[in-house]
Amino acid sequence: MIEDVVARWHRYMQGDLPGGLEELLADDVVFYSPVVYTPQRGKEITTRYLEAAAASLAGDAAGDPDRAFRYTKQVLGGDTAVLEFETSLDGKDVNGVDIVRCDDAGRIVEFRVMMRPLQAIQAVHEAMGRRLTA
Repeated sequence: MIEDVVARWHRYMQGDLPGGLEELLADDVVFYSPVVYTPQRGKEITTRYLEAAAASLAGDAAGDPDRAFRYTKQVLGGDTAVLEFETSLDGKDVNGVDIVRCDDAGRIVEFRVMMRPLQAIQAVHEAMGRRLTA
């Protein structure tokens, strides 16, 4: 099941998933942000965070596709996937992982993001803050 969920997640990130996050996320999904202390619970708030993250992490492509957001590795097992990503934001290299867990119905029930280095986390925090308050 996780293989299908990850394939649909990649399609979403490429802008090619009919139904988008509505089809991917369970109603009671929990989102763990690298910059927010408390878990965010529910499809509506998780959708807002994931949409803001996707837009914020698009990267500083500016003619260099190696600086745009991309997944570089993935490890799948059971109901869980770990997807490593890289991008550049405001001239800062960002490295992180998305840890995704799904249910038996093929819906994401937990989405956890971890990032490094600290300067990158701060840049992402600022960019997402602007998007979430807009």
